[in-house]
Amino acid sequence: MKWIGLTGGLGSGKSTAASFLRKKGWPVIDADQIAHQVLAPGTPGLTKVLEQFGKDLLLTSGELNRRELGMRVFGLPDRLLALEKIVHPLVQDEVSRQRQAFQQAGFQKAFYDVPLLFEKNIGGFDSVVVVTASPSVVHGRLKARNGWSDDEIAKRLSSQIPLSEKEKRADHVVWNDGELSALESAIDRMLENL
Repeated sequence: MKWIGLTGGLGSGKSTAASFLRKKGWPVIDADQIAHQVLAPGTPGLTKVLEQFGKDLLLTSGELNRRELGMRVFGLPDRLLALEKIVHPLVQDEVSRQRQAFQQAGFQKAFYDVPLLFEKNIGGFDSVVVVTASPSVVHGRLKARNGWSDDEIAKRLSSQIPLSEKEKRADHVVWNDGELSALESAIDRMLENL
């Protein structure tokens, strides 16, 4: 089975690209979704995060206040690293389990949708696809989608390698500055080239 890394940056449209791949019948493992699962109410991961970063991060619903956690770690490398040391091993265990299941099911290709592929030097891929967009489009998407301030956007983007650098490291680059139909066509071209 070909193991394909799918990455990009905040607001680049990587998750939308992943949804097109799923729609076309390809398995996609979503690192962010797994990161949410390992920090769900009652999990050991959530308990460790609360012990490390404050029990006041627990909402009355039992959920983690992710926005507040983000404000406590982004822009502070030591704190971000401490969070990653909790979350990343839990995520990797689940990714390995899902990848093995897709391989046993006979899929020819499987994608791993992972935002920090280059930042965390995640290797072992047969190919890497980067979904990218221009800085102004990314900024506009993050403001509209997340309601983040310019300062929040800057802090979060500063924790990632710039998209221009990711493009240089990619085996395939998928541009996403336009309409959804253009992104889907770009995904189709990428699949033909894999």
